[in-house]
Amino acid sequence: MKMPTPDAAVLQRRAEIVAALQQILPGEGVIVSEAERRAYESDGLTAYRQLPMVVALPSRVDQVAAILRYCKEMGVKVVPRGAGTSLSGGALPLADGVLLGMAKFNRILDIDYDNRCVTAQPGVTNLALTQAVEDAGFYYAPDPSSQIACTIGGNVAENSGGVHCLKYGLTTNNLLGIEMVTMDGEVIRLGGKHFDADGYDLLGIMTGSEGLLAVVTEVTVRILPKPTTARALLIGFPGTEDAGKCVAAVIGAGIIPSGMEMMDRPAIHAAEAFVRAGYPLDVEALLIVELDGPPAEIDHLIGKVEVIGREHRATTVQVSTNDAERLAFWSGRKAAFPAVGRISPDYYCMDGTIPRGRLAQVLARMRDLSEEYGLRVANVFHAGDGNLHPLILYDANKLSEIERAEAFGGDILRLCVEVGGVLTGEHGVGVEKRDLMGTMFDETDLAHQQRVKCAFDPDGLLNPGKVFPQLHRCAELGRLQVHSARLPFPDLPRF
Repeated sequence: MKMPTPDAAVLQRRAEIVAALQQILPGEGVIVSEAERRAYESDGLTAYRQLPMVVALPSRVDQVAAILRYCKEMGVKVVPRGAGTSLSGGALPLADGVLLGMAKFNRILDIDYDNRCVTAQPGVTNLALTQAVEDAGFYYAPDPSSQIACTIGGNVAENSGGVHCLKYGLTTNNLLGIEMVTMDGEVIRLGGKHFDADGYDLLGIMTGSEGLLAVVTEVTVRILPKPTTARALLIGFPGTEDAGKCVAAVIGAGIIPSGMEMMDRPAIHAAEAFVRAGYPLDVEALLIVELDGPPAEIDHLIGKVEVIGREHRATTVQVSTNDAERLAFWSGRKAAFPAVGRISPDYYCMDGTIPRGRLAQVLARMRDLSEEYGLRVANVFHAGDGNLHPLILYDANKLSEIERAEAFGGDILRLCVEVGGVLTGEHGVGVEKRDLMGTMFDETDLAHQQRVKCAFDPDGLLNPGKVFPQLHRCAELGRLQVHSARLPFPDLPRF
């Protein structure tokens, strides 16, 4: 179907915005052509795509401030973007907005071993932080599966976790300070190299704020000394419920592994075919349990975990004897997402969190939902903290499968809330879970959250259309009970 031609007024406004941005970003800092903008039309949630009006690529803080100040004055919407690995549509562009790409902010600014911290620009990849300090015996603990590509600025925006978050925490537990630019163009610093910031916890508010409050231009994180010993167990089970009960039993025994991941049969087979990690193929579920610390302690805990596994019908137990074997165990889990991409034209990566004790129940219900919707699902979990990542397999060339995948995913997230969990663990709300926020929060809850948004961005120009299912004008949020009409969002452009 032929797209309508934009009218003259729209084209004129776009030309004026482009010209203004080119004054701020001379050279190749402004991307205008359709072919070049196409690279930014979606993030990791590829089911939804939209060409941005224009892409701006600043390389200095003063340029970010000038862009935001101009957009504020002219009422132009702005969508911040890091590496575009977001899986919730948080970086989905707007047809009438500027996409603010932070990829040129890619330098590590300071490594301070005395204070055990690193200061970096937001475009530095997660893995690069560890690579910068590993020769000195340090590392950065949060390690999302996309760590080779995802950036630390995006990690702050989504409060990312990873396979080692059970013991060492999410981004928020390892973040010391940030520099950020508000929609007014003001540059603000929160925290620093010290352990905790004084005053209101604005650093906590910014972590996981999904680009709705300000644009992060510098990040300071804590680094940790590498543990003296790290070993992993690979435990296979005849059923996913057995593995789920084993997870709860390990934590219930007072053991806190540095990592505890679970994969079901489809994910196991896909990962093994992809990386040849040595996974057993005759099991329905696989646990990877890593323990770190002094050698004597680790030997003792490995024995306890093996006993617990056997008590929960484990059919196979492998224990790494060296670091190469340990890394091999993790290689399949780290590559699970691209591995699943080899067995299905498309997959929808979900993200919800549940109480650990309800894992077996949720797995059984997801199996029933898979049959109801006629779609396969491969499960990969941060089992230790209850963060689920079901991968719903579908074919984007079949509209009915897209619709069933979305409905299936919605039911999974409602199930998470029903058993006492939450809609997201680390991927964020974005546009994916926006219309499900009402399953967790009532109107008053959401109004209070939007008041925070209004304090930073009263005109609603920064990443609008994300997170909140209903828009309220800031002036209407002065009352506790809000009864404003629903303001429609434009239809999401879906691939």
